[in-house]
Amino acid sequence: MIPGPFTYHRPSSVAEALAVLAAHGDEARPLAGGHSLIPMMKLRMATPEHLVDLGAIKELAGIRADGAEIVIGATTTQAELIKSELLAAKAPIIRETAMQIADPQIRSKGTLGGNVANGDPGNDMPAVMQCLDARYVLQSKGGERIVAARDFYQGAYFTALQEGEILVAVRIPTPAAGHGSAYEKLKRKIGDYATAAAAVILTVSGGKVASAAITLTNVGSTPLFAEEAGKLVIGTNCDAATAKKAAEAAMAITDPATDGRGTAAYRRAMAGVMTARALAKAFARAKTGA
Repeated sequence: MIPGPFTYHRPSSVAEALAVLAAHGDEARPLAGGHSLIPMMKLRMATPEHLVDLGAIKELAGIRADGAEIVIGATTTQAELIKSELLAAKAPIIRETAMQIADPQIRSKGTLGGNVANGDPGNDMPAVMQCLDARYVLQSKGGERIVAARDFYQGAYFTALQEGEILVAVRIPTPAAGHGSAYEKLKRKIGDYATAAAAVILTVSGGKVASAAITLTNVGSTPLFAEEAGKLVIGTNCDAATAKKAAEAAMAITDPATDGRGTAAYRRAMAGVMTARALAKAFARAKTGA
């Protein structure tokens, strides 16, 4: 449980961090909150020779509105997401999800950027960012590019992030006023990864669902965008029969592993249960404005 030797770097700007990464290639890794990378280093599953700590780069922190989008800096912590009045008013699913990640100590250091960029299928925020149709801003010495969260994840711990790149921010289209959302997560105990979880964001017009997005956590090698399930609820009042069909459609795209959280069949079934619960809660919130 002791990491291998490494050189520690603490740059004060993105340009300085990118220079270090470029100088050392795949021997260097950026470090944000460290809650994924450090345990992997202790287990010798990751052995970077250079750690580039992003914690002192002020331009990577903070939450702000930018026109029709919300911009969250990569090193913004889960605790800061929870405290944000902007997110509470405009995108409360982010706060709801952050409060279900681990415990207060971890949330005080764990960052949004680290949570979404690591490619861990058990992390909660990637599915939520897919549900919000967020985009990730990636920067290298060659410039900046933007990748949709729904295109970012390629397999467990494999993402579109390339060598020498840093995720610097997440850009989220501000959800429509009056939308409803929910993140339903089944876990064995406080601090655990999800056995299965579902995120839902929808709008309601005239008592019927006008738009809907549904995503799933930890029931596949990547977060899953349940596009067909979302389509099934549009034009309905989210009655029990519709929710059952949507849950079945969500379950159909899952491929969970059997592990200490349960068998694959159990976890697949729980993905359906979480989908139905999140749909009911999001619909009720959209109708009542809660």
